Order: sequence, then structure tokens, then C-alpha cells
Amino acid sequence: MGAITSLFVRKVVAAAGPGTDARNLLASVGLEADATVDPKVMIADNAYYDLIERIASETDITDLPLRTGASMRCDDYGALGLAFKAAPTLQGSFSRVERYARLWTNVVEYELRSEGNTVWFFLQRSGPRRLGLRISNEATLASAAAIAREVSTDGIFDPIEVHLQHAAPASTRAHEDYFGCPVHFGSDRDALLLSKDALARPNRLGDEGITQYLLGHLDQELASVESPKSIARRTRDVIARALSEGVPKMEDVARRLGMSVRSLHRKLSEDGLSFQSLTEETRKDLAVSLLKQEQYSIAEIAFLTGFSDQSAFTRAFKRWLGETPATFRKNS
Repeated sequence: MGAITSLFVRKVVAAAGPGTDARNLLASVGLEADATVDPKVMIADNAYYDLIERIASETDITDLPLRTGASMRCDDYGALGLAFKAAPTLQGSFSRVERYARLWTNVVEYELRSEGNTVWFFLQRSGPRRLGLRISNEATLASAAAIAREVSTDGIFDPIEVHLQHAAPASTRAHEDYFGCPVHFGSDRDALLLSKDALARPNRLGDEGITQYLLGHLDQELASVESPKSIARRTRDVIARALSEGVPKMEDVARRLGMSVRSLHRKLSEDGLSFQSLTEETRKDLAVSLLKQEQYSIAEIAFLTGFSDQSAFTRAFKRWLGETPATFRKNS
């Protein structure tokens, strides 16, 4: 199950305004309206999306993600926000987000990717593209713009373009006014397109010494929340769910995990794994598990583990365990 910091939940509820019952909305996800705001308190991602969709049923939410994003401040993010402010340049600030976003969510990953004189700041989020997720993506990119404006020397930060994968609302004027640039809905990505010149600008409170101290602290926090096996486990889960449609490609699995192929390859390599070996192990383990359940025929198991026919499955199983699926089932 994915998780998102409760800070975002509170910000969305506050931005929804007086037309909604804030206390009741917060209670629906287990938060008390009068409790101290603690970004380390996490909320299930689907509960968060449910809450957004409930707000949508009560009021027009066209500009809700923009108002939510505009309300974000660096200090809301704790040590990460301080590191964002203290980075010498905006490039450094966005690099902090790319590396340490795991501290406030495990359903979103960020990636900076150079392209000529520009840099893409990608937002990659797993899960079905339901309304709550789409609004959350808009709010996340709006938040990035808000804190970039906060740390700039003149309060100005305008992307070259904003891209969102989902369809546009009835009016996009509020989005273009907020971001100060064209906003492309129905794109193939969720991202900000930034100029390298803008990213090279010094931050108002940039301080290399403070930055190094904060990065050490963030590295310790990150180590405490990351499990070295978590990416392998998550990848295997996605592979297992996809096998009935055939052996999934790495790019498809990466997309379902909310990350780029490059990021997935890097994370698996750090654990001494490859996508191919992980896929093979997943198919083998799933086959063994299903063979122990009498309700599945061997032909059905072949299909569920991504094989085109039973003979191909039998050959692979003999390679894995040295015996046929039928023999294994008989002896189990």
C-alpha cells in the first residue's frame, strides 16, 4: 500500500475552503483537525485520493490543486525544505527533491533529465489514473513551482511548459495564470520543462555549509525508511500481476511503479539484481505456488505465469526444478 504525508492531506482540505466540512474530511482519513501537524504521519494513498474525490463531489475543484500548491512553503517539509532553501542554486534544490522525496511519499518519484538547454522535472506516480491521483499530480507540480518561487531572489519562477497526462478541465486559464506558461494536458508525461539558465540562478538563502549538514541528516532519515529489498518486492508484485497478459516489459513495469526505466534499472542494480532474473524468479515462484493449489490445471498455470502454451511452461519448469510440473504436483 502506498503512503503520502498527512501534510498534503491537511493542505488540500484547507485549500478546499468553507464550502466543505474540514473537520469531517480530516476525520475520514483518521486525522484530528486540532492535532499538531506532523509531516511524518502518513496516510494511505487511496484514502487521500478518496478524500479529494469527495471534495470534488461537493465543490468545483478546477483550481483546487493550484491553491493547494500555492500554500506550500519550504518550512512545511522539515529538513528537506531547509535543504531546498539552502542549496546554492535551484538546480541543487530540485536535485534534493529527486533524491529525498521518499521521505514524504512512497508513491511518487522524481527525475531530472537534461535535454539540450532545458531540463525535464518528471513526476512519476504509480496506480490507476483516477481523479484523486490526477488532482494530486497537479498539486504536486504546483507545489514545486511555489517553493521554487519562495527561494528565488526575486520571487519569480516560470517553467517553459507544464505537461500533464490527463485530459484538461473545462477551462485551463487558472493553470496557465498560475504557472505563467503553456500547460499541455493529454501529454505523455507529468512534468515541468525548465531552462538550464533558470536552474543555474542562485537561491536567496543558499549556503553550502548548511547544505552539507542537512544532506547528512537527510541521508540518515532516508536510510531509516528504505528497505534494500523493497524495490525487488514491489517489482515482483507488479510482474506477478501482469503475467496473465504475457511477460511484461521493463518499461511497462517501471511505469506501473511510477518511475523511469533508468531509475528501476539503477535501483535493482544497487541490490545486485536484474529485471530479467527477477522476472524469471517471479514466474518460477508463482508456478510453484499455483501447482500446490489443486483448483488450477497445469494449462491454466502456464497461462497465469505468462507462457504461450503448456509445453513452453513444462520446458521452463524442468529447467528451473529438474522435473515436470505434473511430477512436482504429484510429489508435493
